[in-house]
Amino acid sequence: MAVPLNGQWQCQCPPHKRCCKIQPSMLACDLADLASEAKSVLAAGADELHLDVMDGHFVPNMSFAHPVVASLRKHVPDAYLDCHMMVSRPSQWVEAVAGSTKGAGARYTFHLEAVEEDELDVAGVVKLIRDHGMQVGVAIKPGTAVEALSAVVALVDMVLVMTVEPGFGGQKFMPNCMPKVLALRSEHPDLDIQVDGGLGPSTIDAAAAAGANLIVAGST
Repeated sequence: MAVPLNGQWQCQCPPHKRCCKIQPSMLACDLADLASEAKSVLAAGADELHLDVMDGHFVPNMSFAHPVVASLRKHVPDAYLDCHMMVSRPSQWVEAVAGSTKGAGARYTFHLEAVEEDELDVAGVVKLIRDHGMQVGVAIKPGTAVEALSAVVALVDMVLVMTVEPGFGGQKFMPNCMPKVLALRSEHPDLDIQVDGGLGPSTIDAAAAAGANLIVAGST
């Protein structure tokens, strides 16, 4: 996996295993200096930037929305933007996020639980995201069973297994979510599996051992 070495992130994965990518959560940075902090983590070797978009409805907190993402894109035109959409009615945000992330590529990750309030079903949301030129991720909360993804996994590029309740930074890693990662990796060896929440030096190894290959690093 990727580990810090002389101020840089270096891959230490065996050749036969999927390499872990480190994705710093920009929610943990100084939002008044977002561009500089994004450039700093990229210079240190971060693979992608993880952007938490919260609407204050699907989760109680609010963060930044697409205008801030568009401003950030101007400063990091070559960065891959991993947009974690903690929003109700995810289809309503697709066009705006696609317009604000144009450049080196982006992923739009919606919550499976949020589709219940959407005008589109899961397949419709996925198609809309792809039609706007973004990769597709689907996320599940700690309380959602992995079996809920059975009809969805084949449609998406990535599954995000939340290891804390979404909407708040600085929470403790929930190891009881690791069986979900193990099950997904066993059934889908080529799937990108992301974990988000409470990930730090003491918990990354457990997530990687379970089969996660995309690690969101935040304030822990």
